[in-house]
Formats: sequence, structure tokens, C-alpha cells
Amino acid sequence: MNALLSVSDKTGILELAQALHAQGIKLLSTGGTAKLLADNGLPVTEVAEMTGFPEMLDGRVKTLHPRVHGGLLARRDVPAHMAALAEHDIDTIDVLVVNLYPFESTVAKPGCTLEDAIENIDIGGPAMVRSAAKNWKDVAVLTDASQYAEVIAELKAGGVTQKTKFALSVAAFNRISQYDGAISDYLSAVQFGEGVADNQAPTLSQFPAQTNGRFVKLQDLRYGENSHQQAALYRDLYPAPGSLVTAKQLQGKELSYNNIADADAAWECVKSFDTPACVIVKHANPCGVAIGANALEAYSKAFKTDPTSAFGGIIALNTPLDEAGAREISKQFVEVLMAPAYTPEALAVFAAKANVRVLQIDLPKGGASDWDNGRNAIDMKRVGSGILLQTADNHQLTLADLKVVTVKQPTPEELQDLLFAWKVAQYVKSNAIVFCKGGMTMGVGAGQMSRLDSARIASIKAEHAGLSLSGTVVASDAFFPFRDGLDVVVDAGATCVIQPGGSMRDDEVIAAANERGVAMVYSGVRHFRH
Repeated sequence: MNALLSVSDKTGILELAQALHAQGIKLLSTGGTAKLLADNGLPVTEVAEMTGFPEMLDGRVKTLHPRVHGGLLARRDVPAHMAALAEHDIDTIDVLVVNLYPFESTVAKPGCTLEDAIENIDIGGPAMVRSAAKNWKDVAVLTDASQYAEVIAELKAGGVTQKTKFALSVAAFNRISQYDGAISDYLSAVQFGEGVADNQAPTLSQFPAQTNGRFVKLQDLRYGENSHQQAALYRDLYPAPGSLVTAKQLQGKELSYNNIADADAAWECVKSFDTPACVIVKHANPCGVAIGANALEAYSKAFKTDPTSAFGGIIALNTPLDEAGAREISKQFVEVLMAPAYTPEALAVFAAKANVRVLQIDLPKGGASDWDNGRNAIDMKRVGSGILLQTADNHQLTLADLKVVTVKQPTPEELQDLLFAWKVAQYVKSNAIVFCKGGMTMGVGAGQMSRLDSARIASIKAEHAGLSLSGTVVASDAFFPFRDGLDVVVDAGATCVIQPGGSMRDDEVIAAANERGVAMVYSGVRHFRH
């Protein structure tokens, strides 16, 4: 048996080569890999010696040769193939170990030039991988160091099984697809201009001429949004830290399609807060959000907003959950609970409720100030035979961004509540109206065709929860097109309003706010969420 090893990432390759040699497998290799093996006392034959043709063009041509591809592609069960090998004195290659030039990591580096990118496009490696993967019944093809241990174990047990060889082949074709997709995405985004010609880093479009989705299936789901639909969960090839798909499920039933969608909405919202916060989501909308000194206080405040909707909801915390908080949360019916950490005592509380899905998710290392690193840079929505792509709605409002447009000025407390309300409104389906006070939501109106109806619903929910809206602040995700929306929230008790501005009737709405004696500030941005 013969094994050809040619890798850019040499993690684990020496140990694999030693194991192959111990099984009596002849080692073939190229360049730096061959030198590493020889320096460690392993007998290795250079590919150039095997082919009788030297590496050339700075290593661009070394494995593109009939002695390599003939050894990989020849079917052992076809006499004509084996006769052709014998006629041309070509040995079979039974194990291929290849990982590719680091194109993805190269183009991810700041200042990467087009020349650097092109030089890191592998040609011979993918060709060999495809040959070996096509002939999977006869060749074991390894494209990642994580595969080495299993292959070594099977070789020691008598040989690599057909099941493993097929799995390795599928993984190999997937890797080539991912690699080619990354190259296509990058080159399709290059804006060719003077910088490219001068070997400077090219300008890249956020929306390339062709986009190639690269997703890996995590699990099949019992069903989709409804029981007659089928579904599965996939993750990005390289998921962002702090994203839902990196979660570790500690206990509970299998997550459903709707659980995952709602959990993502809750987690994206809660991790945007710097202080301990709790977000309760029902049907993709926050029905209660609050900040507090700890998990218990934040949850207790969030729950008060809408106890009815919180029943069977999704609860997300951005702070570790201790026993006191766990005991309070466990009094309610919870579908999914998420937090960055749990005390052993908190987990013991939920161990008695085996069906509750408990997820642990690490927050982005930089916290809320670095939350962009834990979310998608590009949002995607499927439409008939196409997709809509857009940059993520990741605008973070600060006090310095606020523009007061009324005679009355917000108090310092109101300003903090305005920022809180605005952050919550970002995650509420449009049209969104959010009443807040003291770092908690007091009423949420979501997803209505009319902004007036959203305002009325928020008021009704607050009344049903026994909460007074007197002295609250209100966030509207988009401008008030008429004064009637402002009148509704002021009638409910609001004393301060935040909205984007930009309506043809802004002057009319500002005049109404002055007439009603309330403060109003402009954010300058809107947060439609469809």
C-alpha cells in the first residue's frame, strides 16, 4: 500500500505518517511535508522521484501527473485499469492526505492583495482530492486533521472500512465545494481598479456578483414551523462566537424549529446589553425585557411586563444564572432557557424539569461593545427563486446621537430609558411601539399594520399586566406619519418619546408634542424589522 501526504497545515501529520509507516504503508510526499517526515527519521519518497519529473513553476506543478492521478483513479476491480497501471509501471495510491493552501485565512488578513490571494489558490491539491474522492471504494482521502485518529484506529484493526471511506469522500467533496465557494465569493467581490494593478489590497464589494452559501447541517428537526413541514438546522461554515448555533444544550427535549427561531431573537437582543439583562420572547417578539442588578432582578422585572405572553416563552439572560434566579424562573412554564453560565445549584433546580431546554452560550468576548462579532454581518431573507441580502441592522445609539426637538428636555433618567427602549424596539416586529420605565418594558405593541394599533395594543397589555404607563418613555421604530400616534401614547401616560424623524409632517408632530408638554428626541435611524 502507498500513501501520499501533502499538507499545508501540518497539525498531526507526523503522528499520522508514523502510524502509516508502522502498518507497512509506503510514504510518498512533496516539499515541506516530505522534509518534515525525513527530518524525523521516516522513509519517504519525493513525488518528483516517483514521477520522474521535477517540481516546477515555483511548485505550481508537482502532482499534476499521470503517475499520481493514475494511482488514485484506477479502479482495482477493473482488470483493464490494473493492466494499464502495470503497463506504465504505476503504483496505486491507497491513502491520500491533503489539506489545501490557506486561501480563506489569507484573504481574511487586513491588507491582503489580489496577488497574495491568487497565489494561495490551490490547484494540484483539489485535483488530487477529487480523484481520490471519486475512487472512494479504493482510496481513503483525508482532508482534515480531525479525521486522522479514526483512520489510524481502523488501519490497526485491519483496514479502513467502506463506510469510513465513503464518509471521507463526502467530506472531501464538501471541502472542495467550500474552498471553491470561498474563492468565488472573494473574486466576485473584487472591484478591479488602480489599487489592484499596483498590488494594493483591492476594494471588496459587500455584495459580490455571485454568492455561495456554505452551511453545515447540525441536526434534522422533528418538523418545521408547522407539523406538516420538514426542517433542519444548519450553521455557517465558520460560525461567529457568541451566536446561537454555538450553544451547548445541557438538558431538555430536542429543540424545535420555532424554539430555535425564537431563541435566536431572544439571544440577539439580550447580548446587546452591557448590564445584567433578561429578555423573554414569544413568537419572535420580546414580550418582556429588563435590566437589573442580577439575573433574579432582571427576570422578575421582565416577567411583569406581560405574564400572559411569557407563559411557554423563551428566556434569555446575559449574566450567569444562580439558584435564586433559577427558582423564580422555574415557577413558570418555560420552553427554552439561555444564559452564558449556570451555577450547579441553578442546574439542579431545572433537573427536576427534564423537558426544559437549557442552553449555555458564551457571550462575545468583547461583551455588548463587541457584539457585531457575535452576529451575522449580512442578513439573508429567502424570496421566490431568490434571496435578499443586506448588511445587519447593528446600529448602536448613544446619548450623543440624540437630537431633542421639543421645548421640553428629557431628564437624565428619561434619556437612559430612551436608549433602553430604543434597543428593545430594534428587536420588535414592525410596526413597533415600546413603553419603558426604570430599565424595564411596560408595554409592547408589535407587528401591526398600523402604528396606531401597535400603540393601542401596548397600552392594553400594560393595563392587563396591572402596570401604569404614567411617566413612561416610548420608542417608535419608525417615524410618526401623523400626530395621532403621538396622541395615543401621550394619552396612555408617556412623557417622553424617541422616534427616527423624517416624516413630511415632522413639524406637525413636534408641534403636537409641545402642545402636550412632552419631550421628543430623534434617533436619526429607524429599525424596521419584518
